[in-house]
Amino acid sequence: MKSTAAALLALSFATPVHAQVPTSEMEDLSAGKRAALEAVDALAGEIRAMSDTLWHLSETALLEHRSAEYLADLLETEGFTVERGVAGMPTAFVATLRHGAGGPTLGVLAEFDALPGVGNEPVPHREPRDDGVTSGQGCGHNLFGAGSVGAAIAMARAMEREDIAGEIRLFGTPAEETVVGKVYMARDGVFDGLDAVLVWHPDLETKVSNQSTLAMNNFEVEFRGQAAHGAADPWNGRSALDAVELMNHGVNLMREHIQPSARVHYVIPDGGEAPNVVPEYAKVWYYVRDTLRTNVDTYYDWILDIAEGAALATRTEHEVTLVTGVHAMVLNRPLQEAMQANLEAIGGPRYPDAFEAWGREMQAVLGIEEKGLTTEVVPLADQPIPASGGSTDVAEVSWIAPTVHLEVTTAPAGVPWHSWATTAAHGTEWSVAAADVAARVLAMTGIDMLTDPDLLAAAKADHAERTGGEPYVSPLPEGQAPPVP
Repeated sequence: MKSTAAALLALSFATPVHAQVPTSEMEDLSAGKRAALEAVDALAGEIRAMSDTLWHLSETALLEHRSAEYLADLLETEGFTVERGVAGMPTAFVATLRHGAGGPTLGVLAEFDALPGVGNEPVPHREPRDDGVTSGQGCGHNLFGAGSVGAAIAMARAMEREDIAGEIRLFGTPAEETVVGKVYMARDGVFDGLDAVLVWHPDLETKVSNQSTLAMNNFEVEFRGQAAHGAADPWNGRSALDAVELMNHGVNLMREHIQPSARVHYVIPDGGEAPNVVPEYAKVWYYVRDTLRTNVDTYYDWILDIAEGAALATRTEHEVTLVTGVHAMVLNRPLQEAMQANLEAIGGPRYPDAFEAWGREMQAVLGIEEKGLTTEVVPLADQPIPASGGSTDVAEVSWIAPTVHLEVTTAPAGVPWHSWATTAAHGTEWSVAAADVAARVLAMTGIDMLTDPDLLAAAKADHAERTGGEPYVSPLPEGQAPPVP
């Protein structure tokens, strides 16, 4: 039985409620920005189709074959030259379009991977999808991909119309949810040569992000011992599970002596198969995080010593695989201020009362405050906000080139992220208004970068100061292949 708010979904607008700059303010915009906004208007149907298609596909990390092909084909139709399967990942691509000679080279990041186990119908209560798909866009990467591709096309059209020189590179970056795609692309030089980068993400607020993230190493430790009968002759066995448990105990004792900013967490994907068999194989999977990359490196080395000690103590063999690693995000104040001005000109997404009612019904189901969606533009924070706990592979790009990050409200306030609730919200036809806002703000900021050399110079100077002018160094071992299934 569908809810009242869900029933309203069928009566909602055929197109999203667009963010519109008032006519008086449009007259004050540059010709390039006006052209970009008009291009987003013309792309409304394509942005909606992209969001809907990616939501229905909901392909998980490094398995986004149809999603990547769909977006790459669309960009080729628009005149972009597309390189597919970059950095050893079949679902990674780069779409490039140049106009004129010279000019800046701008990057736009697009994501499209989904999360396992959070699939849901676009209704404000728990209801598995009718088509049986169990994965879902709980992080809103369907909107992310649609808005970013829309922005790249809008900038390209504006560049042609107003004869603005420069190059746009749309990066199709898979597997953000496993913090993989951009890490391997960055190591392989895919982002080299960029003057600046634009990115956005769905969120519970609308703002230009002035918050860093945590650096992280994601790694597995496998132990191999000797199987034996758990009761008849355990002395002939060497337990790989004992090694895992001893390692975990050592790490838990280590916690007392690390910085409060650090986070270390693990799971045991494989600990044996039967109690009466001494496990000859076991695996533990770790994340270690901190605000500083140097601290992550220190704690990682410490944990590797603990793993070696556990293997020696249990007379087992062990092997460590660093799956991926990231830095903390490098912020960029000049680009933040430029993007904030454009966001304030556009405003937050204008959602209809039906979506507000839908959101309050979801909040009631979840037992949280029933206040709908928070769409007002948040002022740009004067000082960087401490990392909240998460990590992202966007950080690797931010170490290579000045990067600015927009967030737009896509789900009801207070709902748990990475859940069935956000999957449902991101599947409604209303939420695509956020992708529309993002496309506008990214495109306008891109035109600023293409036409204002002083802005780009300030952004590069800020980037050099924050990175110490040091070249980017990947946390990954040289030559390691991405973990493609």
